[in-house]
Amino acid sequence: MLPEQKLDVLLTRHAALESELSQQLSSETYVKLTRELSDLGPIIDAIRAYRAARDELADLDAMIEDSSTDAEMRDIAQAEKPALQQRCEILEQEIRISLLPKDAMDERDVIIEIRAGTGGDEAALFAGTLFRMYERFAAKMGWKVEVLSASDGQMGGYKEIIAEIHGRGPFAKLKFESGVHRVQRVPDTEASGRIHTSAATVAVLPEAQEVDVVINDADLKIDTMRSSGAGGQHVNKTESAIRITHLPSGIVVAVQEERSQHKNKAKAMAMLRAKLYDAERGKLDAERAADRRGQVGSGDRSERIRTYNFPQGRVTDHRINLTLYKLTQVIEGEALGELIDALVTEHQAELMARQDALL
Repeated sequence: MLPEQKLDVLLTRHAALESELSQQLSSETYVKLTRELSDLGPIIDAIRAYRAARDELADLDAMIEDSSTDAEMRDIAQAEKPALQQRCEILEQEIRISLLPKDAMDERDVIIEIRAGTGGDEAALFAGTLFRMYERFAAKMGWKVEVLSASDGQMGGYKEIIAEIHGRGPFAKLKFESGVHRVQRVPDTEASGRIHTSAATVAVLPEAQEVDVVINDADLKIDTMRSSGAGGQHVNKTESAIRITHLPSGIVVAVQEERSQHKNKAKAMAMLRAKLYDAERGKLDAERAADRRGQVGSGDRSERIRTYNFPQGRVTDHRINLTLYKLTQVIEGEALGELIDALVTEHQAELMARQDALL
């Protein structure tokens, strides 16, 4: 059963927002209230539709039970009832999902780290494949990707690449991508056509704000250095790259993508805040810490959350036993959403089961 009192509260809040937005407001308040109204819109529509369908179902039941109803009308009511019951159930499920507790970080931008694991050059190439997959998926979602640092592989791809993803709700989707990704394919350099297995690790961190993490300047060791890699004559002349070591935790971050030392330092601090915040969340939430350890692992072939099998054209997510024979579409970013949506649905089912157990 749905908590009717909570539904009434949501309807009242929606009406109050509409009333407030009809008044003179500052631009900042207007944007804030408009966004809240927009976020409430889908569940308000579902609540209204659910209550209308429920009332209609009650009317049908009354008609069926009324002895004065003629046989033809009763038959019509009986025929209409199953579809209306199904609609009520679908809307109720939709509302229950909307009422689940939200992760406070879901709307945050993310820092995504992809590192080549077991498999040498092939692992670096696969890390590059994964980065391009997320880049294309981000473009599809209307997000912006900005590379913070990259270490190229000898044959292409990346030994490591770290990027920021900006937009609306990237952590809500991408948090399920943390873990070891395994690939099975025949490398271009393999003359005998043998299938090789290699791996890359993905870590997705919500970007922390300054209010989330307090960092003391005295705890930081900041080094400047010359940028490495492609960049023409500029990289040999300017010490714009920044490396920051957080002495209490031992966490080290480095950024060299911008020509401005100031911009690189700002990005490095954002990376450091995200890592420290994620570590703090892990301490406070033992379940999340265990989940993260289980997902990210060491990069060994035997630990994986997902396998990309090129010879068979399939992708399997081992956490939910889902296999899609759409490998090309997944790595192009087109069908990645199908995997992510299935993971979100599974997560919602677990949350609902926990919620029901408490009732």
